[in-house]
Amino acid sequence: MITLEDVNAARQRIDGKIRRTPVISAGPMRETAVADAELWLKLECQQISGSFKARGASNMVACLDEADLARGLVTASGGNHGSGVAYAGWRAGAPARVFLPEGTPQAKHDALATWGADIVTHGKVWDDANDAALAAAEADGLCYVHPFADDLVVAGQGTLGLEIVEQIPDLDVLVIAIGGGGLIAGMAVAVKALSPQTRIIGVEPVGAPTLQKSVQAGKLVALDSIDTQVGVLASLTTDQMVLDIVKDCVEDIVLVSDDDMLAASRWLWREFGVAAELGGAAATAAFLDGRIGDIAGKRVCSLVCGAGADGIG
Repeated sequence: MITLEDVNAARQRIDGKIRRTPVISAGPMRETAVADAELWLKLECQQISGSFKARGASNMVACLDEADLARGLVTASGGNHGSGVAYAGWRAGAPARVFLPEGTPQAKHDALATWGADIVTHGKVWDDANDAALAAAEADGLCYVHPFADDLVVAGQGTLGLEIVEQIPDLDVLVIAIGGGGLIAGMAVAVKALSPQTRIIGVEPVGAPTLQKSVQAGKLVALDSIDTQVGVLASLTTDQMVLDIVKDCVEDIVLVSDDDMLAASRWLWREFGVAAELGGAAATAAFLDGRIGDIAGKRVCSLVCGAGADGIG
């Protein structure tokens, strides 16, 4: 289990390697479900590589020795984690190989190429690509970087929670999208340690309720299948450490549809000029659709965690 000390140590390691991203107030809103709340948006979509993933990857890579870096990095990703690993590898002078599932948008391929990654397409879902990445790590002696089942990666993601607590005092509700769960786990550790009154709500796609099912069962659950276009939020199962943190620190997990996320992405672009991918708009979708209860008069932060052009046009 990671601690606040682990998150603070991560912050020191990645200082100067990532951006401190802004928060903005949404101001007056007509949307019925949220009109009585004070909404803030944390624009992590403006992070280096386009998402929060640069935080965890940079923290993990900063702890590798020269021999590990020389062998190179390998990971599996829906796109964003791969870009974070490729970026961290680029900074450290380590080559990175990224396995992507079939159907990963071309924009994700292009972003990986920007950081010089070696891209391999394998399998229908992230879990298939991950099996191939693990096999490559074993066969070629590469250093494997897991997107959520790694203490250093989760602690790095938690630095985002430190920023939010500093930027939005007396925060009542924090809404966070969930893929494998590393982001919400790291942020929950940091936020609950510094602002225990803040209620943390997770958001998953209707077609990939990985953490919701596991929390309900009280144990790790592997989904039989995934039915969502949002590959960055699509994992068949999670990690025991992540599940333990979520059970202790997250008050609720709600589900949104792909259409909900698309509508939220379009709203973010129309209202704020914020370009968010579907997964990056998941937290905002839950807010706009009234999935978050007891928010009248409350200070609420919606994390916009990934950039993209889904809401444009």
